[in-house]
Amino acid sequence: MTVAEADTAGAAPAGGPVRRRFGRRKFDTQPAQPAAVLIASNGVAVPNAALRLARRVSGGEAIAVVSIARLYGSGLGLQNPGLMPTRKELAEQREIVERAVSSLEKSGSEAWGQVAITRRPAKTIAQAARARGVGHVIVVRPVQPARWRRTVEGDLVKEVARKLGSDVEVEGVSP
Repeated sequence: MTVAEADTAGAAPAGGPVRRRFGRRKFDTQPAQPAAVLIASNGVAVPNAALRLARRVSGGEAIAVVSIARLYGSGLGLQNPGLMPTRKELAEQREIVERAVSSLEKSGSEAWGQVAITRRPAKTIAQAARARGVGHVIVVRPVQPARWRRTVEGDLVKEVARKLGSDVEVEGVSP
């Protein structure tokens, strides 16, 4: 094996996930199956109203479901494993996605699901929408968040709409 081959042996193909020299992948690739509608949940269960709206807007095309597991902490400080979501929290997010996908498939729609761990939910939702080429994003919001929580976290629907621009319609649905 030459030096050039040794340098490229651990590297991923262009556009693929970045590999460290030794060990696991640094991150998973973004799913890119095309979809007409993206249902995004910020850790809460997807209500039936959001599923009905997605079926109506999709026009028979595929629907994607993304649930966000929050990563707390500072991106500037030292990483702390205690800030990552626990296995139980990740299992809850997977269950939310599985319930939504199975409900959509029972109604005859094609659907895919994904759980994303991030500090910035609006940015991650926008990236998932761009990767799948959706024309409509449905964001599930909590019923009535406290005023202080709205002030600290902001309005997720407005942030996603700002990041995606005017070519994608963003709508918020409460359970």
